[in-house]
Amino acid sequence: RHHYNESLRLLQVMEKFIENKQPTERSTEDSISYQHSVLPELKLLCGADFLQTFKTPNLWKEEHIKEIVEKFGLVCISRAGSDPAQYISESGLLTKFQHNIFLVKEWIQNEISATQIRHALCRGLSVKYLVPDSVISYIAHHNIYTEESEQKNEGDLLRPLKLHKTTVNPLND
Repeated sequence: RHHYNESLRLLQVMEKFIENKQPTERSTEDSISYQHSVLPELKLLCGADFLQTFKTPNLWKEEHIKEIVEKFGLVCISRAGSDPAQYISESGLLTKFQHNIFLVKEWIQNEISATQIRHALCRGLSVKYLVPDSVISYIAHHNIYTEESEQKNEGDLLRPLKLHKTTVNPLND
């Protein structure tokens, strides 16, 4: 929602800028780009293991899953041992919006997942060569994915947007 709303806001700013230009300042290029302004589609990129979490009881609200797959869509990358097509066929909701779910089959299987990285970090294991050094530095600097930070956050609802003190409203398309 955040990125969608920001994209809409920027598109509106651009359209107002072009509208407010004096006719002599407007170029043919401006009017063509204004007429053909299209908001890029946003999709949630995930691994097949993430898609499988949609059927975990009490993990997701059905209306959230519906909003994701109906309004935005998914690009789901295959993982060894996961069958995203089966997850979709087993879910009435995912089946209904399967036209908005794109399955990507990796030619070379990569068994590394973000979940596995987080679990390794939480146990104090090295993730060198699995993620970029800049990511490792960021994680260490902010003391995240450690046993201590997990205990501190236990029971908390983690919402990244609360850092921005932004109220996010459902889309009204």
